[in-house]
Amino acid sequence: MGFALSFVLGLLALGLFIAYLIAEKSRQRRLVGTFLTLVMVGISLESAMPLKEKINLGLDLQGGTSFLLRLQKLEGQRGLESGVLEKAVEVIRKRIDKFGVSEPVITPEGEDRILVQIPGMSPEKIEEARIQLQKVAKLELKLVHPESDRIVPEIVAGLRPIPPGYMLSPLASKEEPTALESANGKEAEEKTAEEAQNAGEAQKKAEKSAANEHPRYQFLVPIQADIEGKDVLGGSPFFDNGSWGVGLRMNSEGAEKFGRLTADNIGGSIAIVLDGVVQSAPRINSAIYGGNASITGRFSEKEARDLASVLENPLSVPVEIFSESSASSTLGADAIRSGIYAGIGGMAAVMLFILFFYRTAGIIAIISLIVNIILLIGGMAMFNFVLTLPGIAGIILTIGLAVDASVLIFERLREELDSGKTLKGALDGAYSKAFSVIIDANVTTLIMAGILFWKASGPVRGFAVTLTMGVIASVFTAMIVGRTLFTWATDFGLSKISMCKLIPDGVAVNFLGKWRLWLAIAALLSISSVGIFWARGEHNFGIDFKGGDMLQLSFVKPVTEEQVRSAIDEIGLGSESVVQLLKEKDGQGGVREYVNIRSPFETADKIAAHLQEKMPEAGFVEHQTVKIGKVVGGELLRNSLIALGLGMLGILIFVGTRFEFAFALGAITALLHDVIVTLGLFAVTGRELSLVMIGAILAIAGYSINDTIVIFDRIRESLHAGRKGTVQELMNSAINETLSRTILTSGTTFLAAASLYFFGGPVLHDFAFTIMAGILIGTYSSIFIAPPMVLWFSSRKGHNLADEVLKKAPAPGPETSGA
Repeated sequence: MGFALSFVLGLLALGLFIAYLIAEKSRQRRLVGTFLTLVMVGISLESAMPLKEKINLGLDLQGGTSFLLRLQKLEGQRGLESGVLEKAVEVIRKRIDKFGVSEPVITPEGEDRILVQIPGMSPEKIEEARIQLQKVAKLELKLVHPESDRIVPEIVAGLRPIPPGYMLSPLASKEEPTALESANGKEAEEKTAEEAQNAGEAQKKAEKSAANEHPRYQFLVPIQADIEGKDVLGGSPFFDNGSWGVGLRMNSEGAEKFGRLTADNIGGSIAIVLDGVVQSAPRINSAIYGGNASITGRFSEKEARDLASVLENPLSVPVEIFSESSASSTLGADAIRSGIYAGIGGMAAVMLFILFFYRTAGIIAIISLIVNIILLIGGMAMFNFVLTLPGIAGIILTIGLAVDASVLIFERLREELDSGKTLKGALDGAYSKAFSVIIDANVTTLIMAGILFWKASGPVRGFAVTLTMGVIASVFTAMIVGRTLFTWATDFGLSKISMCKLIPDGVAVNFLGKWRLWLAIAALLSISSVGIFWARGEHNFGIDFKGGDMLQLSFVKPVTEEQVRSAIDEIGLGSESVVQLLKEKDGQGGVREYVNIRSPFETADKIAAHLQEKMPEAGFVEHQTVKIGKVVGGELLRNSLIALGLGMLGILIFVGTRFEFAFALGAITALLHDVIVTLGLFAVTGRELSLVMIGAILAIAGYSINDTIVIFDRIRESLHAGRKGTVQELMNSAINETLSRTILTSGTTFLAAASLYFFGGPVLHDFAFTIMAGILIGTYSSIFIAPPMVLWFSSRKGHNLADEVLKKAPAPGPETSGA
């Protein structure tokens, strides 16, 4: 879709959305909502079809290698100079382009990092790329041999040797003839008559050469540079007199050398050499003093900018590989297949669940869910997001979360119908009352997702993106698509609907009757989890945080852990390595076995080579390799803790602003409990934390707070409505009134996560396990921890909680008259 069309359709969608909000009559809102839904679905389908061409796959799905590079600071430097990182990206891009790979991804990260993702490279090329990426970019200026054009063909043909002290340097690309001139007007006055005559003759030679000479592909240049890159301050493209050129600047030492070199070699050429390759070889038209020169010729804008980038000498500082990972295309294909199965299984389970409980309303929820998925995938395609394995997990989790808004509305609808209202009146009341809680609950999830995207890197960002887009799409489909479908149904004769009741009438559990006991149990669980996690120590953390290598090999002939460990012992790495045999379904009814080997940093290649040599009959094939330095591991752990802390702070501020500080304290306490107990359960089951697992835990924190907000909103509503009873009694009533919604929403999300666990493959087992455990723990804390904490803190303060809540204005719902 072209930019102009996208812009026009975007404006149309925005206009329709505004028209929907201000529409007063049911018929108007119905038509505008229908048109808006069709426009959004149409844009999404056009953006996403065909899927194979429009959705960019991450390396974990298509196979390939990823490097995280860091530009090292020189001794005594506090930081990199401005613009160095961006220019380093261009040099890295040129180095990768030499390998002829398609669609590499090279992007800056942070202040001194570069992420390089290269799809589909052979092991030999990966090793070559690893060497090339760490090379310092060496910029040199060398005077081309005066007879280079005549001598080079003879050297290439083997008719004569390379002269002593010289070397052949290839040209980066076909070059149009260029000229090197002074950029300072006053230097023309300092030239002698002889220099002026020489300059005139050189200009004639240059013009003749430009007319008759073919582009050259190799140059004969000195081995020793005439001017080092350290003397070059930089270059900048310019446009003058209808053509592009490049300005060259030097420091005082370089200017002095350059002046002598150009004065003595008018008519000759100076090669600008980067990493041994000639980028340009302009002719010297005159002596150039002062350190400023212009390179002119038949440059395109891109060529001028590329040459200017070379002259900036961007990689004059060392580069190190911070982390590296690779995955085979077979592994990626299996992951996609598993993800599709998990998605289909999750959607089918959720749809059946909703259809069984809500019947006619369930059909509307299912249509809204389908629209939700279309909008999510279309948005990813439109904004060129890269789909990763955690991203697939985010989509599947979104299936469960997408139902939450519909369940909130349906439970409100049930209450409105039970009060004796007609279906139309009940719908108005349900959507009006559900609006505030849907917004409040989803904003907290967006806070966590936004912070996760900000502080995370790599695949976890994909999870944060899909979760964010899923939340936005869920609100849109529940509040607009669902309501529009209901309006069509009621306007064309639907007057009654029936729903199953999960909680029978008259049930009123006294949840807060033993609130001190619930808080004591929560404290005991939290302390026990911290103790278990602490006792397990470093065994809690995977290589993402400890650093090291993880090698995954498949094999044809069965092997045992003892055989693999014995072979690794022979190269002195047995005591430092962990060997584990695993099995997984290959998506075709069979089972694939592979061995996982975790070892010290930069040892995976050595281990793989030795195993293939020692046990050739096993037929080892490398499927995945991950290499992470200790510094990266420490930073990932620190960033994860910062993300969690900032997420809690953001939620504390939001909930404290929307409700009251006692509610904010209850929400944070429940969230902390969920994170700590989930980590404790992780430790008890012997699992290892990875970056993706941290993303899952933060997602659970967002989900847990979502559930808590729903209960808090009902408590606030009861207090605003002036219902009779103590605060404790009103809180109990609120929990009971939302209990059906809590169980249904947790159930649907649990089903989606269970599908991910059973069909998503072993790569996502721990992720799905974390989500499933977090849902159960979060549901418990929303009922048995958050409300008791609010009750305890408000009574401890010595004043009435109701008075504090009433000071804050109630959250208004949308206008519903006539709808």
